[in-house]
Amino acid sequence: MLPLQRIREDPEGVKEGARLKGEPAPVDELLALDAQARALRTEIEQLTAEQRREGSSVKGAPTDGQRRRLATLKQRVHEGRARLDAFDARTTGLLMQIPNVAHPSVPVGPDASGNVVLRTWGEPRAAGFALQGHHEIGERLGIFDFERAAKISGARFAVLRGEGARLLRALEAFMIDTATLEHGYVEIAAPYLVRREAMEGAAQLPKFAEDAYRTDDDLFLIPTGEVPLTNLYRDEILDASQLPIAHAALTPCWRREAGAAGADTRGYVRLHQFDKVEMVRFTRPEESLAELELLTAHAEAVAQALGLHHRVLLMCTGDMGFAQWKKYDVEVWAPGAQRWLEVSSCSDFGDFQARRANIRFRPAAGERPQFVHTLNGSGLGVPRTFDAVLETYQQPDGSVLVPDALRTYMRGRHRITA
Repeated sequence: MLPLQRIREDPEGVKEGARLKGEPAPVDELLALDAQARALRTEIEQLTAEQRREGSSVKGAPTDGQRRRLATLKQRVHEGRARLDAFDARTTGLLMQIPNVAHPSVPVGPDASGNVVLRTWGEPRAAGFALQGHHEIGERLGIFDFERAAKISGARFAVLRGEGARLLRALEAFMIDTATLEHGYVEIAAPYLVRREAMEGAAQLPKFAEDAYRTDDDLFLIPTGEVPLTNLYRDEILDASQLPIAHAALTPCWRREAGAAGADTRGYVRLHQFDKVEMVRFTRPEESLAELELLTAHAEAVAQALGLHHRVLLMCTGDMGFAQWKKYDVEVWAPGAQRWLEVSSCSDFGDFQARRANIRFRPAAGERPQFVHTLNGSGLGVPRTFDAVLETYQQPDGSVLVPDALRTYMRGRHRITA
C-alpha cells in the first residue's frame, strides 16, 4: 500500500494516479478519518499527561474526590484508545483500497490500446496448409477431455490424457529447471492454502476477494504462486547482503473469475485451475527497475528456448493492474488461432507489497530499515504456452512435433500422434 504520509502530502497526485488506472480511491475519506484520528491521539496524550499529574499530586491516601477524578481520567483514556484502535483499523482498510501510483515511465492510456510494443522475437509460423487452433489439434490427437472435466468439476476445467499430460509435465519441468538451473532462482515448494494476511500482503485482498476460492476456516487457495513466495519474508528485516533474493515455484493456481464469455470459453486458454511457474524477486529500491528488465528477460528466454514467436509489451496505466508500479507482458503468437496469448506479466510493485507484508532490509549495520521492492513474473503460464506449442509445431499429417528443448523431458520422443 502507499504510505499514509505520501497521501497527506500529495492527495491530488494519488487521486490522479488512481484515475489513470481507472480505480476508485477513497482519498478524501481517508484524510478526513486521519484528521479525526490525529485529533483523538492528541486528546489521549493530554488526558494521559493530566492523569500522571493528578496521580503525582496524591500524597498519602487519596480523597474520594481524587479517586473519582483518577477513575474518570482512566476511563476516558481507555475509551479514547478503543476509539483510536477503531480509527487505525479503518485507516488500514482504506489504505488497502488505494491503488499504487504508476512509475513516470509508464505510458498513459485508458486500456490495452495504450500499450506499447517494445520488441518482438522470431517470425509467425509460415505453413503450406491450413493451421488449426489448439482445441481442434487436441481433439484430433485425443489429448483433451473437456466433457469429462466438466462432469467432474464443471465448466472451465480440463483433463489432459496420455501424451498431452506428458507434454504438460515436460513443459513444467523444463520451465522450473530453466528458472533454477539457468537463471539462478531458488526453488520453493510452497503451500497451496494461505492465510488472509498472506493474500493481503500480496495485494490480492481486498481488491480480488470475489475471484478467490476460500475455505470455511478462512484459508485461500492461491490464485498465483506469487502469494506464498512474496510472503515468505513477511514481518522480517533482511540483511542487505542477502539482496537480491530470487525464488521460483511451480504451483497450481485457482481463480473464480476466468474471463467473460467469448472465444476463451472454448479450449485450454482461460481456466479456473491451471499451473504456472512463478518467479519472485526481492531487491533494493535503487536496483528495482533494472531487476524488472532482468526478470522480463528470464520470462522471454523460456519462450525463445521453445521457439515461440513472441513480443513484449509495456503496459499503460489503464491496463497494468491495481498494485503494479510498472509492468511488461510477454505474449506468444498462436498461429492457428491467429492471436497473441499472454503467458507472463512481469511486474515491479515498488514497496507497495512490502509495506503490506512488512518486509524490510537493513542497508548497513546500525542503519534504519527500509522497505524492499518486490517483483514477480510468470516463467511461464503453462496452458497458453502449451496451446502455442501445439499450434506452432502442428504438421500437415495432423501430428505435432516436440520442441527440441522438451525432448529430453519426453524421453526422446520427437512427435505426438493420434
